[in-house]
Amino acid sequence: MLKIMVSAGEISGDMHAAAVLKKVKAKYPEVEIFGMGSTALKEMGAEILIDPTEISTIGYIEAFKNLRQHFKHLSKLKELLRERKPDLVFLVDYSAFNMKLAKACSQAGIKAVNYFPPSAWVYNKKRAAKMASYGTKIAAVFPMEQDVYEQAGAEVTFVGHPLLDLVEVSAQKSELKKEFKIKAEARVIGLFPGSRRGEIESLLPEMLQAASELKKEKADLKFLVSAADGINKDYLQSFVEQSQIEAEIIEKSNYKIMKTAEFIITASGTTSLEAAILNTPQIICYQAAWTSYFLAKYIFKIEFVGLPNIIYGSQVVPELLQNDFKAEKVVEIALEWLNDQNKLNKIKKKLQTVREKLGGGGAVARTADLLLKEGGLKNSG
Repeated sequence: MLKIMVSAGEISGDMHAAAVLKKVKAKYPEVEIFGMGSTALKEMGAEILIDPTEISTIGYIEAFKNLRQHFKHLSKLKELLRERKPDLVFLVDYSAFNMKLAKACSQAGIKAVNYFPPSAWVYNKKRAAKMASYGTKIAAVFPMEQDVYEQAGAEVTFVGHPLLDLVEVSAQKSELKKEFKIKAEARVIGLFPGSRRGEIESLLPEMLQAASELKKEKADLKFLVSAADGINKDYLQSFVEQSQIEAEIIEKSNYKIMKTAEFIITASGTTSLEAAILNTPQIICYQAAWTSYFLAKYIFKIEFVGLPNIIYGSQVVPELLQNDFKAEKVVEIALEWLNDQNKLNKIKKKLQTVREKLGGGGAVARTADLLLKEGGLKNSG
């Protein structure tokens, strides 16, 4: 019986790992899956021995606050490698941590597959060389990721990005407006302040201030605030009430909001890529500890933080970073777009190219097949 140990350290990684392993289980129900993850992996039937999501952070320096706990988790997984001897280890995102686990797998002579590997294509290409030296198989989700890891000597399979299989809204904008009880003539702007309280507290007040200024200029605007999973609606409502702007908080409808909106104002992260897949223009906002920003921008020389811009290779959508993220700058960009549909159309055309670069869908199934192949079960049943 195939034994797979999984290591997923954040909510997004937990979700992506679960989607793949669910397909593995569908083909081979007897496969044993255990390790580190959270709710999605538990629900698909994995034995979760560590749930690290409560200590997940954004930024480099911030992660040091929980360093001792991270090392405890790593020690536990190394212990599981010795005691339960998995046939294969599935490493999902959580780069700094999973690089150390990949090294342990190499030392133990256990195969490892890395899905959402370290972003060596953005900075620090030595990471790709390290993963190659460990013999870790790379399931690449971005084309530039494939190039960098192959150049480093790793064995790479380009599986494409799984969001292409997940991000879909069949309803038209007019139907969605009816569902949200919005007047047909209203123009919608979506606000996506993030999934962590730190992000929300630094981004949402400024977003709402921008909304207030825009409403004075354009009376037909309607603002929808997306409540991320795990974020209490009442918590977001407290920000809205303080701002005195009329904005509706919507739960579990991210993609519908994106499809309804003329454009969105969003925290940097996966949301920006989801919006790109739906061809929705966006203003990307980012604020982190200055130490983390300095490391990213000046030491690792990251030109962009937004995934659509990174994938396209130049700026497709504006990024307002650190002190540049001010309500007045958001308003300036938003008014340009609201007054000139051609500007939005040009962005949409470039977002189509971003989508094309992500592959043609089927990433989850291809990654599941890769795991089965590495585990010796592909085409055996």
